[in-house]
Amino acid sequence: MSDLRPAARHRLDTLAVVARMRDGGAVVSHLSAAVLHDLPQYRFMAQPVELTLAPGSRGSSRPGVRRRRDRLDEGDVVEIDGIRCTSLERTVFDVARTCGLEVSVSCADAAVRRVAGEGHGVDGARQEAWRDRMRERAARSAGRRGVTAARWLIEFADARAELPGESVSRLQLFRLGFRDMDVQVAIAGPSGSMYFADIGLPQVRTFWEFDGEGKYRDRDLRAGRSIDDVVLAEKRREDWIRGTTQWRVCRGGFRDIATPETLAERLRSFGVRLPP
Repeated sequence: MSDLRPAARHRLDTLAVVARMRDGGAVVSHLSAAVLHDLPQYRFMAQPVELTLAPGSRGSSRPGVRRRRDRLDEGDVVEIDGIRCTSLERTVFDVARTCGLEVSVSCADAAVRRVAGEGHGVDGARQEAWRDRMRERAARSAGRRGVTAARWLIEFADARAELPGESVSRLQLFRLGFRDMDVQVAIAGPSGSMYFADIGLPQVRTFWEFDGEGKYRDRDLRAGRSIDDVVLAEKRREDWIRGTTQWRVCRGGFRDIATPETLAERLRSFGVRLPP
């Protein structure tokens, strides 16, 4: 079990807590529900299993378990592998109200992608319908803790983001003052192929590419290619994009997006001028 990633260990902890539960009305919620929904977890650390009970219910938090009291509508509860947990939309809303933006943006992007994502693009009508449902949810919770943050997240979420690194990159770029950002920018490649750049920044004619190590180290993602072949293909792709668009291509990993300041330093090293 020690070899499992923190989110995978948390899933096992959640299963163990549910198996011992005596309060049948408790529902797995917040980040624990996000784990059950397989939403990406940015920098997930060991933490208590989170449960929501109806207002007035008995029972207190204890080591390894955090109990909250809140009203859950019928549509707010679903079953995953026989476990009662909050629905995908309720889970995103709860995470947005109680967690930092890096975590909540990663969860929200992935959730709306399931609803409205289409390859590298987005079904705009489905994404807007998702926003409308989430706006209604926020309106019903007006005045409660964290709702202001949730409202901001509802508008910022983007179904085109494919990985947590892209979601957090977009957040840090926003914090640095970039407002005109395009996601999964299509660029015509050689022989009728198509390349996609993670984030386009038109005001500085720059593409930001989140460069996670997985594409190089994970055998499944390499699809049978050697690391050398993957690196060479990435170089050719980057050269083509730079040569045909005359835009900069800046790459960075998780260390570079840890804070707005680390990303600013990375961008400056490529000669990118930040917004005033």
